[in-house]
Amino acid sequence: MQEEVLRIEREFSQAIVKNDAEAVGRFLADDWIVIDPDGGIVDRARFLGVMKSGALTHEMMESEDTRVRVYGNTAIVTALTKTKGKFNGQVFTTQERATDVFVKQDGRWQCALSHLTRLAGK
Repeated sequence: MQEEVLRIEREFSQAIVKNDAEAVGRFLADDWIVIDPDGGIVDRARFLGVMKSGALTHEMMESEDTRVRVYGNTAIVTALTKTKGKFNGQVFTTQERATDVFVKQDGRWQCALSHLTRLAGK
């Protein structure tokens, strides 16, 4: 089960780096949100909208120290993630602790929540 969730997490990251909003959307539950490093909340429609518009692009997303814990139909994935991309024409690089909460519904794992914490001094 952990290997399955880890594979899905990797495919999710690959879809983000490919800037494929349609593919990313398949990994997200309908009510998915991301809590950004500043504590703001971005919902699924807004996130996919900025991806589709090209305002948000990623060229790199690498994770290490990845941990997967499965509790029945819920899985929690934590990792130290480095990203590089552009938002509204501005280049960004981040190093964050990322947490993704996956739920298995109708035989499919989907991400219900992502939470990003910026590392101090990064």
